[in-house]
Amino acid sequence: MDFSLTDDQKALVQAAADFSRAELADHAAEWDATSHFPVDVIRRAGEAGFLGIYIPEERGGLGLSRLDASLIFEQLSQGCIATTAYLTIHNMVAWMVASWGSEALRRTWVERLIGGECLGCYCLTEPGSGSDAASLRTRAVREGDEYVISGSKMFISGAGANDVMVVMARTGAPDSGAGGVSAILVPADAAGIEYGKNEEKMGWKSQPTRLVSFDGVRVPVANRLGEEGEGFKLAMKGLDGGRLNIASCSLGAAQHALTLARNYLGERKQFGRELAQFQALQFKLADMATELTAARLMVRHAAWRLDHDDPEATAYCAMAKRHATDMGFNVCNEALQLHGGYGYLREFPLERMVRDTRVHQILEGTNEIMRVIVARRLLADGVIEALQSS
Repeated sequence: MDFSLTDDQKALVQAAADFSRAELADHAAEWDATSHFPVDVIRRAGEAGFLGIYIPEERGGLGLSRLDASLIFEQLSQGCIATTAYLTIHNMVAWMVASWGSEALRRTWVERLIGGECLGCYCLTEPGSGSDAASLRTRAVREGDEYVISGSKMFISGAGANDVMVVMARTGAPDSGAGGVSAILVPADAAGIEYGKNEEKMGWKSQPTRLVSFDGVRVPVANRLGEEGEGFKLAMKGLDGGRLNIASCSLGAAQHALTLARNYLGERKQFGRELAQFQALQFKLADMATELTAARLMVRHAAWRLDHDDPEATAYCAMAKRHATDMGFNVCNEALQLHGGYGYLREFPLERMVRDTRVHQILEGTNEIMRVIVARRLLADGVIEALQSS
């Protein structure tokens, strides 16, 4: 059992860290303050290969593993959490098109998505179906060689600045559940699409979040990803990796917060000595590092399981997402507390990091839903026993 990174992985980490410092870190506060979506930087991320991380090389991507992707996103998020989170969503969209799109769809979109020429959105959540995603009501009615899509999607990251979106729509009967959902690639400028206002959010201010409405939007049946009725299955496959991606963003945020806290304790003096000399604060720092290390191991273990098509990969991804995103928020919050009143000021990055990491406990499936996923597997015969030896 070897937990060390390979030389290639160390090179990936270094490349991502260099990009994070050069392109993200110095601008994150301004992007947050002005709600600026840095499309130019996202396109440069494409030039660096960070928009097609786990797309196979023969389709233009880097062909890396989910573990490699976790390493990259952990580094990028130390520069800007919100922008990196969008990069993870775009990667998922590009991967879904490359994996399940027709050859014609791949030729049209994949290279442009990988290079950053086109930006993607993932449209699953609806105003009336959040955690209960299988109850979605957006309809795609087949008329000849076209689908006619009507409905709306909520909380869509990148909406309004995007070029294409993967839309989950009901092609089966209204009561068909998960088996009646299909995944359809929809150009963002198709007739009948309207975008709502950019939502005023607590965090993630450097990426737009909008409601997307579909009113009789016509797209070719050939734009479907996979077979009709497979959409929910594809969505869940995407979310296994998406949960690891957002967990990795939480790892990077916590790592940055831990570094800031360590540095501050060494610089700040109270009662005639450095804060770092107070044992209670040393204990706090130690606990933060311990929780971060445990979460990092869980995320990398889950990524390894996903890379190897482990039958329990979904449960491991859910456990890792739940633990890492809770940990990321807690470590950022503790780091803010260690900074005292300064941590609460916008001049310091920690208040933004606390705001940005809070949503990680909600998106890609709330952490309550992660518990449901894990618990259901644990109730199956032999699963608890298998965890010990797996």
